[in-house]
Amino acid sequence: MRRYLWQGDFSKLPQTRCDVVVIGTGLAGLYTALHLDPALQVVLLNKNGLDESNSMYAQGGIAAAIAPGDSPAQHFEDSWVAGAGLNNPSALQVLVQEGPSDIRQLRDWGVPFDLDSQGCLSVTREGAHHRNRIVHCHGDATGLYVTSTLADRLRSQTNCQLLEKTCLVDFLTDEQDAVCGILTLTADNPGQYAIILARHVILASGGIGGLYPRTTNAATATGDGLAAALRCGAETADLEFVQFHPTALPWPDAQGRCFLISEAVRGEGGILRNHKGKAFMALEHPQADLAPRDIVSRAIYRQMLENGIEHVWLDITHRDRDFLMKRFPTIYETCARRGIDIATQWIPVSPVQHYYMGGVRTDIDGRTTKTGLWACGEAACTGIYGANRLASNSLLECLVFGRRIAQAINHQPTKFSSLTGQPDFSGQLRLVRPILDLPAGRVQTIRLQIRQIMDRHCGILRNQEGLELAAEQLGDIIQELAAVRIQDRFTLETCQMATAAKAIIQAAMARTGSVGAHFRTDDPAGKLNSVV
Repeated sequence: MRRYLWQGDFSKLPQTRCDVVVIGTGLAGLYTALHLDPALQVVLLNKNGLDESNSMYAQGGIAAAIAPGDSPAQHFEDSWVAGAGLNNPSALQVLVQEGPSDIRQLRDWGVPFDLDSQGCLSVTREGAHHRNRIVHCHGDATGLYVTSTLADRLRSQTNCQLLEKTCLVDFLTDEQDAVCGILTLTADNPGQYAIILARHVILASGGIGGLYPRTTNAATATGDGLAAALRCGAETADLEFVQFHPTALPWPDAQGRCFLISEAVRGEGGILRNHKGKAFMALEHPQADLAPRDIVSRAIYRQMLENGIEHVWLDITHRDRDFLMKRFPTIYETCARRGIDIATQWIPVSPVQHYYMGGVRTDIDGRTTKTGLWACGEAACTGIYGANRLASNSLLECLVFGRRIAQAINHQPTKFSSLTGQPDFSGQLRLVRPILDLPAGRVQTIRLQIRQIMDRHCGILRNQEGLELAAEQLGDIIQELAAVRIQDRFTLETCQMATAAKAIIQAAMARTGSVGAHFRTDDPAGKLNSVV
């Protein structure tokens, strides 16, 4: 593996300095930055701008034990069961105990949560929850309203500098092997590399949806943070656990993004039906249509395989039109534009890649195993999910652990100038310099190959033979890319995708038993819809 993707002369690159650099401006990056000490100089970067992140597309809401009769203990139990007991109990306890206070913080900052007739936070239920505890905005546009509110707040912070259309390439390390900055590439200016030195580097770059041909993720989610962390030697965890959301419209856009049909639709009574109109989930799990996501996804996938159909249907027609228009305005309008009247017609749905439980390993304060590097949000693995994410815990994770990172950094008073070392590039000089400039068409082909490999061999169902073939094919791709000169975002992302995909495949090969979102068809003890 190349230590650095950039193979040129680092001494010729422009350098800037700051106290903290935050990679990603979804909810995790924004919330973390807003909690940092205003005396710290903070640089935030993103690939597409503030209007593009996975957080923006989050529909359902944020899970927190704030309703009467609910409790952190019950939230813990639902998360534990959904994660098949592989969760980190300490991290999960932090999440459920501290989450309600972060919801109150968002309200204080003006996030327009939906309220009930008494003026209290309106809460709903999603899969594997036994209580109504999901707060939401504008029915089904929670992520949009939360991130937009925080983005507006960020713009008023004089200590925060925003670098838009800027890509993470690599983490830089010093002679003590501590992370001391990052290497970046300007997304819309080929060949424009730069170095940002910082005492603290916070990874909040999101997930790996771009590794699959159909995903609910933003186009920016190509596993960049995971790949860069692997190259710098940071520990990772749970890479084999990739979550597929059971219900999305089956037809992707040009970037492979499928429109999500929120789990909250089933929380409001939506019923999954097969091609004969039969409701099938009651036969699969005691919670029927509100079973954990891995179970629902496999049940739908089995219906598709056994009956030769491309999707199943979600029936919410027993709810009246006024309710649906108010509770799910985004879903209602999007489906209407595609010729589906959800008040009278069933919604075609199928499982697509949605979330990533794995990532860069952190402690409960967001510290990774590399000094100077922190991680939060989907790029991190705190262990709160175990083998499967409980619905709507993801935005809560961004809040709780992003805030904890900021608090930990704020308690270290010394600023950049006295503690940050200089990058050590001595090992880079021994590497063979790139000799190839791949045509854009070849890069596009490789990108499609990576997605096809992951879809075919590391999707809802896996087996050893397929994983071994995937590892071999990805090895060939990585070998070809090793000699490539990287001058543009598209080639950069493709290299990051290959590195991340290979690591996920290797983790899936290492876990020979089926558990949660990782289901091995060659596991003799496995059952298609078993949680454990």
